[in-house]
Amino acid sequence: MRYLTLAASLMCMALSVTVAKADRRVAFVVGNGAYKNVAQLPNPPIDAKAMASTLRNVGFEMIEGSNLTRDQMTEKLLDFGRKAQGSDVAVFYYAGHGIAVSGSNYLLPVDADIKSEMDVKLGAAINIDLTLDQTMGDAKVKLVFLDACRDNPFAAKIKSNSATRSVNVGSGLAEMKSGEGTLIAFATGPGQTALDGQEGNNSPFTRALIDNITKPGVEIQQAMTSVRAQVNEETRKGQLPWGHTNLIGAVYLNPSQSTQVANASPTAAGNIPAAAATSGSDGVELEYWRSVKESNKPEELNAYLSAYPNGQFKALALARLAAIKSGPSTATRNLNSGIDPATFTDDSTQLTEDQIGLDKGQRRDVQRRLTGLGFDTKVTGVFNDDTRSVLKRWQAARGYPSTGYLNKLQHKALLSEIVAAPATASDDSSKPARRAPAQAQGGGGGGHRGGGGDAGAAFVGGVVGGMMGGMFRR
Repeated sequence: MRYLTLAASLMCMALSVTVAKADRRVAFVVGNGAYKNVAQLPNPPIDAKAMASTLRNVGFEMIEGSNLTRDQMTEKLLDFGRKAQGSDVAVFYYAGHGIAVSGSNYLLPVDADIKSEMDVKLGAAINIDLTLDQTMGDAKVKLVFLDACRDNPFAAKIKSNSATRSVNVGSGLAEMKSGEGTLIAFATGPGQTALDGQEGNNSPFTRALIDNITKPGVEIQQAMTSVRAQVNEETRKGQLPWGHTNLIGAVYLNPSQSTQVANASPTAAGNIPAAAATSGSDGVELEYWRSVKESNKPEELNAYLSAYPNGQFKALALARLAAIKSGPSTATRNLNSGIDPATFTDDSTQLTEDQIGLDKGQRRDVQRRLTGLGFDTKVTGVFNDDTRSVLKRWQAARGYPSTGYLNKLQHKALLSEIVAAPATASDDSSKPARRAPAQAQGGGGGGHRGGGGDAGAAFVGGVVGGMMGGMFRR
């Protein structure tokens, strides 16, 4: 434990150098769902939380909130406007109800009670164009993601109270044009409505954003092409995200080592310069490398390469990454003997998990099994962020693609594992879950558990990664 604490502290020291030299990134992320006067939306707060975590992990300072009233949204926007002034990259993300009235788009706070067009124009809703201009106007790069193209819940009231004059109340949001250095993306096309997704999960648009926009070395416009393709496929061509861009350079939210070199110019928008190998002591780099050298997680090894692009362990890190890419280790394969080989290569997404058709009881069973294998999680029947994180650790320890989502083969593999700690009779998630005894299979337990060196290394990497994640969340 002392070693893990030391390693995590030293990693924080090394990463602080990178953050100090990074470009300035600020993000406004809000999800409104608990509406007081119209139908509630269960998923926007979940979407916002997931998006905030995604952006925080690539260096954004967050201004975030869920289920905000008009006054609370105004307070957050004022804070965002102050912090976004002169920033290198500013992101505006909103999930919830949005409306289009007379060609202008508005976001709805949870206390909105709109009876007429006048209510909209006098401030019951938040004008998007004005908001973006006032908060992000002088940021070098402006990225706007609006998961707000749902049906206008006040349309009937506005129309009925505008009998004496013509008022255009649109379905979905109206088309918007982006200014210089701006990308605007809607969950679906102008005038159309988007899906909120299965209750308790992310919407198709937000899920695709999270999956694509922070992939290492992927430029943002390329990422948005992947977002459109993913949403189109997942919704069976029922929803196609729409966007307008006026960017004047390549933008990377998570540049790889190669893109960092290619965009070394100080004016390259969205580029985060890596810390030089000489910026910290050799001892700091050594401890950093020791903490990740046996990790099965590419992101941890890539974090070392980003912090020390010319580090003394660069060749070893690249070799380790190549080994992970080529397939699971012998120790991990032995842990999964008899498992279909395709389990190690087939990707898993929200779509593949949905295809399994897990009901709430089956989700509880998955959570019980993970806990029994030493990957503790609360038994709730809902796959929240905590469960997704635990699934990733289990996948990494087994050599499966680590996405946090299951596919049929992975689910079958999980069911085939011997769980030494049986499920408790109660599903009360407030009670501590029983852990598997020392002889249980799996790399998620302590140092005395079985499962091979690679599985143990995956656990160590998971702990250190979790500590780093906690650092960025603070």
